[in-house]
Amino acid sequence: MSFTPLVLPAVPLHERWFVPSHTGGDWSFYLSWLPLTLTAAMLAVTVAWRLVGRRTERPELGALSPLGRLVPWVPRLLGIHLGVTLLALGATGAFLTPAVELHGTVGTALLLLESGVGIWLVTGVALRPAAWLVLALGPVLAAATGPMALLECANLAAVAAFLVVLPPSAERHGAVEYDARRTRTALLVLRLGVGTALIALAFTEKFTNPVMAVHTLEEFPALDVFSLVGIHLSPETFVAVAGSVELLFGLLVISGALPQVAVLVAMVPFNATLLLFGQTELVGHLPVYGVFLALLAYGSHPRAFREVRYLPVPRLRGRRVAAITEAS
Repeated sequence: MSFTPLVLPAVPLHERWFVPSHTGGDWSFYLSWLPLTLTAAMLAVTVAWRLVGRRTERPELGALSPLGRLVPWVPRLLGIHLGVTLLALGATGAFLTPAVELHGTVGTALLLLESGVGIWLVTGVALRPAAWLVLALGPVLAAATGPMALLECANLAAVAAFLVVLPPSAERHGAVEYDARRTRTALLVLRLGVGTALIALAFTEKFTNPVMAVHTLEEFPALDVFSLVGIHLSPETFVAVAGSVELLFGLLVISGALPQVAVLVAMVPFNATLLLFGQTELVGHLPVYGVFLALLAYGSHPRAFREVRYLPVPRLRGRRVAAITEAS
């Protein structure tokens, strides 16, 4: 495989939104020593991050505690984020993701449906059925364009799944009374969806598709953020670094540990491309911004911050003790 002498973006970027799609699935690059080494390093960082986060008995950044007051209205705010995204996508002819444009009678009908669901979500009225409808649009997208497109709308699905579990109420402008169990489940599906999307994109657009990353840089050389600080690395190194950064963000979101710090760090690269790509980038990442707001709000709440880091780990200790007792 040959590479042009260009550097790659080390910021989260949905390349299929801005350049023609390239066939990926070439694992030869990822299975070389550098991507594998960086992957192992990102896994180690995530484990260490998780271990440190589990020891915290309060939100890590006390200065952000006022954000915890937003917790009752987070479902309402996520519904608005999701609704505005769908409405904007429908208005521009895109279906669930900026990378997929629909035409013809059936396409127009789907775009109208998408826009209608968007308006419904913005109203805040009975959002659980609207969220289920968003989830149902995913298989329609897969049938029309293939399963790869599902990765593009995974962020939308994550927000919709959150609203299925924890929809806004009909009182106090959609405020939801705090419930630890429901909040824990809603945040889990939210983190798993967004984290999985980031990890998948690290592989489909970088680790197993370096040609697409190089082509993106050819079209948008301003993404060469490393040259701005005088760092010049080989193209192969930049591919690995870019994929590793996206992989790390996905793993940290899933881990749920130290959410305030994780979100503040992630917001820098996620906002860095707005000046370059404008409206498309803003609309496409709007659900992610909603997720960041949710993690910041819950992570700043004196009780809910524990639910952000919840992971369903099987409890095997009791079984092991019982097995040892029986054996003895």
